[in-house]
Amino acid sequence: QVQLVESGGGLVQAGGSLRLSCAASRSVIETSTMGWYRQAPGKQRELVETISSYGSINYGDSVKGRFTLSRDNAKGMLYLQMNNLEPEDTAIYYCNCQPNALSPNYRRDYWGQGTQVTVSS
Repeated sequence: QVQLVESGGGLVQAGGSLRLSCAASRSVIETSTMGWYRQAPGKQRELVETISSYGSINYGDSVKGRFTLSRDNAKGMLYLQMNNLEPEDTAIYYCNCQPNALSPNYRRDYWGQGTQVTVSS
């Protein structure tokens, strides 16, 4: 079973920065598309950013130019650097893992427990 452990959420003023972390494992991150989704109160879950095992990036238009996704394969870590935060970024942020065909967990999706990000005006 794939376990995803998130950290780094909190309260920040508008214009500030946070870095979210998602701990998986070296073997998982090397064979998966991984990234972040978020869900604000009363709204549907939306894509933030994802990165494939070979480095291809997908991202939502609302965060382009402000958020940067990165990974450390050796440590099994995924990071989301969030800059110039806005009140509209307030949401629960979820780490997601989608193993590819090289993984024994292929065709399964895994989610972290979520971490709260609150941006005050």
